Amino acid sequence: MEAFDPAELPELLKLYYRRLFPYAQYYRWLNYGGVVKNYFQHREFSFTLKDDIYIRYQSFNNQSDLEKEMQKMNPYKIDIGAVYSHRPNQHNTVKLGAFQAQEKELVFDIDMTDYDDVRRCCSSADICSKCWTLMTMAIHIIDRALKEDFGFKHRLWVYSGRRGVHCWVCDESVRKLSSAVRSGIVEYLSVVKGGQDVKKKVHLSEKIHPFVRKSINIIKKYFEDYALVDQDILENKESWDKILALVPETMHDELQQSFQKHHNSLQRWEHLKKAASRCQNNSKNDKCGPWLEWEIMLQYCFPRLDINVSKGINHLLKSPFSVHPKTGRISVPIDLQKVDQFDPFTVPTISSICHELDVISTKEEEKENGAESDIKHRTRDYKKTSLAPFVKVFEQFLENLDKSRKGELLKKSDLQKDF
Repeated sequence: MEAFDPAELPELLKLYYRRLFPYAQYYRWLNYGGVVKNYFQHREFSFTLKDDIYIRYQSFNNQSDLEKEMQKMNPYKIDIGAVYSHRPNQHNTVKLGAFQAQEKELVFDIDMTDYDDVRRCCSSADICSKCWTLMTMAIHIIDRALKEDFGFKHRLWVYSGRRGVHCWVCDESVRKLSSAVRSGIVEYLSVVKGGQDVKKKVHLSEKIHPFVRKSINIIKKYFEDYALVDQDILENKESWDKILALVPETMHDELQQSFQKHHNSLQRWEHLKKAASRCQNNSKNDKCGPWLEWEIMLQYCFPRLDINVSKGINHLLKSPFSVHPKTGRISVPIDLQKVDQFDPFTVPTISSICHELDVISTKEEEKENGAESDIKHRTRDYKKTSLAPFVKVFEQFLENLDKSRKGELLKKSDLQKDF
């Protein structure tokens, strides 16, 4: 893959916004079928330009307006905000207090840096295939709950371009939710609680909520390979002391001694599970039981959500198909049928797709005569690059939104006929 050089970003962005950005699909998404008048026109976009120049409250009349502005500004980053009561680019002309955020998708932001206390391979902005499993588990756990526990149909998962994932829940009813209801949903989805100074961040009791139980079942599929092999969470005294801090003190001495005798994390984990059930049988201790191992599994593997991103209606979130200025990777949609196969390191960079386009354009110029030239430019250029499969995932998501919308309209017209 073409190596990404940040110095080339301005030139690459010009080409990307001119020939590769999927404007038609993007507009089709945020216009939501044009059902609500001015829905797209009242949407806030914010652009981050070169040298961290930040412009909020951008808004556009239509697709062509958006295209022109993006090609003129060549933003390093695009964020999407709320749908407001007035056009955001006219917010200064509206009398004080009248300009209000009214609707937005329910969004989730999961960032690998929030797991730094439990991953041993990387820290801060770095990621590798050993810790990416955390994001795989997070998508499975949160997506299952959004779909089955809440009944939300339209969920778009997107790679952030560097070290995390975002989810956009786009159902019509969800976009209207108040901040309080959004907070309630995030609260339901949060199990790991407490800041850096809190050692034990998960507390279960005998009555385990079905959401937690189902989440544990997902984690179980990955736990051995991820936590015991790749992360080796019981490798040495330093690492197992962190885990002993999560179990009752009455078990510490016995575990310290037996951990010394065992040779690897797998053996030590098996021993810990046996010790937990022995402790439960012997003492009828309410701190012991199978939930002891589950608390550890949850603390090490359960998704960590940024609550503020989800609860604020006017909170901005990085747009799909934006480019990450540090890695050059495109924020691409993730196919929910292939979450386990998704590899952030094979996601196209802006250099790789611009290079693919150059190679193709050169070949086509060699072959071309005037008559074919028109046809060539009619096929969207992104289709000739490795961005194509990701746009296809996005289009499938849009298809489902359209079907739902048509279904709702039919229902409404049927109801009206009944009167």
